Amino acid sequence: MKIACVGAGRMGRGIALAFALAGREVTLVDLKARPDFGKLKTEAMEEMEASLAMLDELGALPQSGVARISVVQEVDALRNADLIFEAVPETLEAKRDAFSRICKLARPDAILASTTSTILVTDLVPLVTHPERLLNAHWLNPAYLIPLVEISVHSGTDKAVIEKIKKLLETAGKVPVVCGPTPGFIVPRLQALVMNEAARMVEEGAASAEDIDKATRYGLGLRFSAIGVVEFIDYGGNDILYYASRYLAERVSAERYATPEIVQRLMREGHLGLKSGQGFYDYRGRDGRAYRKDALARTLAARDVFKRRREG
Repeated sequence: MKIACVGAGRMGRGIALAFALAGREVTLVDLKARPDFGKLKTEAMEEMEASLAMLDELGALPQSGVARISVVQEVDALRNADLIFEAVPETLEAKRDAFSRICKLARPDAILASTTSTILVTDLVPLVTHPERLLNAHWLNPAYLIPLVEISVHSGTDKAVIEKIKKLLETAGKVPVVCGPTPGFIVPRLQALVMNEAARMVEEGAASAEDIDKATRYGLGLRFSAIGVVEFIDYGGNDILYYASRYLAERVSAERYATPEIVQRLMREGHLGLKSGQGFYDYRGRDGRAYRKDALARTLAARDVFKRRREG
C-alpha cells in the first residue's frame, strides 16, 4: 500500500516516521506553492533525523527510517497513493482547500484519513468526493512513539475501508480503536477533564504542580496503563465510583462530579462489576482468580517500567 501524507508539519512528520520505522515508504506532500520549499524540506528531514538520533541515544531505535521518507511538492504522489493522510492546520478552511485538491488528484478508491483532533468527520463529509472512503485517524504525539490511533467514522464509512486502515496500522505496531463522530473522540475528551481538574487543583492550592504531576505519573498513569478506565470501574466496584462521585459532587462540584445515568442504573440493577459478576463487562463464567492474577501481572509490568526509569 502506497502512503502519502498531505502536510509536512509536526503531525505529518510524526506519521511519516511511524510508518518508515515500520519499514514502509512514505511521501510527505506540501501543497503550498512556496518559493522556499527547499528550506521546508531540509527542516523536516533534519527534525526527523534529530528524533531518530534521540531514540538511538535512548537505545530504543529499532531501525533507521528517514531514508524511506520523501518530502515533495509534486502531486504525482497523490495520484498513486492508496492511503492519504490529511495533516494540514486545524481550520475548516484549510481542510476544505486540502481536500478539494486531494480529491481532484487522488484515485476515487484512495482512502482519505484526516488527522484532525477537533473537527468531526461528519463535518468533513461535504468536503470530499466518495465520502465512503473518509474517516478521521487521530494520532497522539509523538505519533512515532504512542501506539494508539483513534479512528472516528461516520455512518457512511465503508466497513472495508475501516478494516484496511486498522490492519495497516496494526502492521505498523499501532493499536487502533474505533469511535463514532463524537466531539473529542476518546483520549482528548478524557484528558481535557483530567487536565482542567489538575489546573483547578493548582489554582486552589490543593497541591503543587510538581506533586500533581508526580501523582499522575506514578499513580493514575501507572494504574491506567495496566487496567483501562472502564475496566477499573468494574475491578474496584461500580458502587465505589457511585459513592465517591456523590461525595465529590457535594464537596467539590455538583456539575463536574454528577453521577452518570449508566452508573446509577448499574447500581439499581446490582451490577457492581467483578464482585457481582456483571458490570460494564460480563464476568459470568470467567475464572475470577485467573482474571485478578492477570490484572496484577499487568500492574506489576507497568510498575517495573516506571521503576527501571527511576533507577536509570
